[in-house]
Amino acid sequence: MKSTLSSENQESVSRPPPTRYGLKILYLFTYNLIQFVGYSWISTNITARFLTFGEDSLVDTYHSIGTVMSFCQLLSILELIHILLGIEQSPFLPRLVQVTERNIILFVVITSQEEMQAKPIVWGLFSLWSTLDVIKYPYRMLSVIGTDLYALSWIHHCLWIPVLPSILLTEVIAIYQSLPYFEALGTYSFQLPGPIAVSIHFPYVLQLYCLILVIGTYCSCRHFYEERKLNTRYIKKLKQN
Repeated sequence: MKSTLSSENQESVSRPPPTRYGLKILYLFTYNLIQFVGYSWISTNITARFLTFGEDSLVDTYHSIGTVMSFCQLLSILELIHILLGIEQSPFLPRLVQVTERNIILFVVITSQEEMQAKPIVWGLFSLWSTLDVIKYPYRMLSVIGTDLYALSWIHHCLWIPVLPSILLTEVIAIYQSLPYFEALGTYSFQLPGPIAVSIHFPYVLQLYCLILVIGTYCSCRHFYEERKLNTRYIKKLKQN
């Protein structure tokens, strides 16, 4: 009798309070919903503008959609805090890679160089990012409340296969297109003070960052692949039952 009571007490201690657990679900659901609405707006506007204005819309993508994209990308930093605080159970490194690489490309490579903002490559980047996230966030949103739609789950676990390598290629192209502007203006280049007096040439840093992007994309692909394997096993188990 005592052992039964003690085990029940241990379970009650380890189990989170219902109110706190409910608030966590509500918060994560709301966060993913906001991101889904944001990326849906971006994807819809990119498509509508291209169908309406054709190639002319490619050079105006940043000025028309950049504010909402910046908001969504800055908001994604919360995902790192979610994992660190234990609000969300997910590997930290793949999420860190995705969040940081996008913010660096958006704010350092594109936003800081006005000439880059009118490049068609921005249209390609925004299109690929929103294509991936317009599926990712509703999938997470439904996962939070324990709902699994087979079609959405299948798309989520397959879409990354063509999209992630395409994003990597597009980001590298964007970096190389920005190099002449960083070279000419000297943006973010500086010289270390003191006896060392080493000059940090930012275009070289960006070229090195391309290698980091390749490694980061590999980590992200590996993470998505592991998720896909787990999802496949789960579906097979459901069919057997």
